[in-house]
Amino acid sequence: MPVPARRLPSWAWVTGLTTGAIAVVAVLAVQATDGTRPVATATTPTPSSATATATPKPTATAPTAVPDDSGTGRRIVYSLSQNRVWLIDASDSPRRTFTVWPGTVDPDPGTYTVGTRSEPATTGSDGVRIEHIVYFAAKSGVNIAFSHAVDGASPPPASGARTGGIRTNRTDGEALWAFATTGTTVTVVK
Repeated sequence: MPVPARRLPSWAWVTGLTTGAIAVVAVLAVQATDGTRPVATATTPTPSSATATATPKPTATAPTAVPDDSGTGRRIVYSLSQNRVWLIDASDSPRRTFTVWPGTVDPDPGTYTVGTRSEPATTGSDGVRIEHIVYFAAKSGVNIAFSHAVDGASPPPASGARTGGIRTNRTDGEALWAFATTGTTVTVVK
């Protein structure tokens, strides 16, 4: 003889459905966090003939390897041979790298400290209006500092002029200014 089916109280059905719904939502949430993530990519623009100049324009680019023997910890690294700067955070990770226009007087390779900073616009030794000046060295009576031109341009220094300005474009100059507080280490490498 068949056993009669037992009837569940109505509250049991609601509890069962609620528990099932919570389980489904939890599984979907886990799957959503394990799904694909967008990947950022960087490309280096190629100059057109209309914008090509004799001097390469500094730009933020995909990370370039930080030079060996450039120190450790939070610092600015300036490579004389690459005309490139890296802003390195306290965990030794590069936060930003960009090319620069050097002056006619280079600092010697070594370790320096940001001393004086000057925010308001002034006229550089090459006659260009500059701002966000970060001084870190002197050589043969010439102060050496990072800065950017107010108008964003950076013509080559006048022939025969002794200049220690290491120019950046405006965006990179503002990032360097924010990073290079007084006392920040600057490591200059060949």
